[in-house]
Amino acid sequence: MQTGTGGTQGLQSFAINEWLMRAAQLRASDAHFHSGYPPLFRLNGSVTPMAKETLSEKTLLPQLLAMLTDEGRQTFQKQKSVDFTYEIAKVGRFRSSMFMSEGGTNSSFRILPTRASTLEELGLPPQLARFTEFHHGIVLVTGPAGCGKTTTLAALVDLVNQQHSGSHILSLEDPIEIIHQNKQCIVNQRQVPLHSESYSRAMRAALREDPDVIVIGEMRDAETIGLALTAAETGHLVMASMHTTDAVKSITRIVDSFPPDRQAQIRTMLSESLQAVFSQLLLPTVDGKSRVVAHELLFINSAVANMIRDQKTFQIPQVMQMGKAQGMITLAQSIGDLVRAGKVARDVAKRRVGEGEIYF
Repeated sequence: MQTGTGGTQGLQSFAINEWLMRAAQLRASDAHFHSGYPPLFRLNGSVTPMAKETLSEKTLLPQLLAMLTDEGRQTFQKQKSVDFTYEIAKVGRFRSSMFMSEGGTNSSFRILPTRASTLEELGLPPQLARFTEFHHGIVLVTGPAGCGKTTTLAALVDLVNQQHSGSHILSLEDPIEIIHQNKQCIVNQRQVPLHSESYSRAMRAALREDPDVIVIGEMRDAETIGLALTAAETGHLVMASMHTTDAVKSITRIVDSFPPDRQAQIRTMLSESLQAVFSQLLLPTVDGKSRVVAHELLFINSAVANMIRDQKTFQIPQVMQMGKAQGMITLAQSIGDLVRAGKVARDVAKRRVGEGEIYF
């Protein structure tokens, strides 16, 4: 944890909205307010104290409760945690989580973009735009928590919204982060659990709601995954995120979500439905002032489809290494490119994928 550069402030008059405005101004990715700690901002990937004084339960709890709806307060009282979205006019929206711990009341706020960014603005490869050319099947955006999956998925949805004239996009999110306005498409965004009890229930309903594109904020369980595969088989384009670090692990996670007696069927369905996998990771730059995206990109061809069906996914990285002309790349190759460009330090690269796997 680094030393804060924001100076000190008397926390007896702590106002959470003012600190959230400050976090947005400093382009922090997250703001944390925990009893017994000073306000904390995540700046360029590092959690940074922004004051010397600490927050008290007496000061923090009433302000957090005031942010909640009656239903949200009931949920917090019952479950000791609650997720919600919060908005400050002319500042922005925040994805928020409030929870109890041994030290008292805690909260975290993710600062949300006010609009969908372009692939270029996010520093993402232009080949990713090919995801929007598919009219059926599944495309995945994967990576660890906090790596920008939601932002990437929103950029892809915005491209579809501009290019797929006359289509219906149905987005299932927990919570809704970036608001999409209708452009060339009709966009309906449903929040779990506000508008539907669960992702799986929302997916079952989605198949009756005449969507052309279904966006799943996170594929978490076997039922949701199975419904997504069914939707892809019946002519829908499904765009989803997963908390997996690369293409092979994403495929493995999907298959392993099901009992052994169903896995052969799932491998077959996946081999026929999966179109592409994009995995991303944020790495600190050499100067430590920002972060840069390292990525892995897999497009499914007949060879890869056979590998999925025949349980030979360990061979997929070889296909990606040789598939540069098709826009494919492994995470190790991408990190190697960043090292050669002087954007990422060698020691950071080695810690991420191992010295023997880096292509310097």
